[in-house]
Amino acid sequence: MVQHLIEKCLIFNMTKEECMEALSKHANIEPVITSTVWKELEKENKEFFEAYAQSKSKDDRMSEEETSRVIQRMISQQSESESSKNHDPDE
Repeated sequence: MVQHLIEKCLIFNMTKEECMEALSKHANIEPVITSTVWKELEKENKEFFEAYAQSKSKDDRMSEEETSRVIQRMISQQSESESSKNHDPDE
């Protein structure tokens, strides 16, 4: 789940720090967990993260309000997805 949420943060051009803060605030995920998963993703996808870091600029960042809305929507979607998996009679 943390990896999935980090991937969503990447889609919205969040930095590692912004992602850690957002997941802590909105999904109750400890920043150390987000940081650990982020580092593992960086190891597995070195070229992507190098390009991602180069593409980051202050102009790309969302406001705190936009970030909050996006994270809340991501959490809701994740919860709905997990809920439907738990109630799927075919599984």
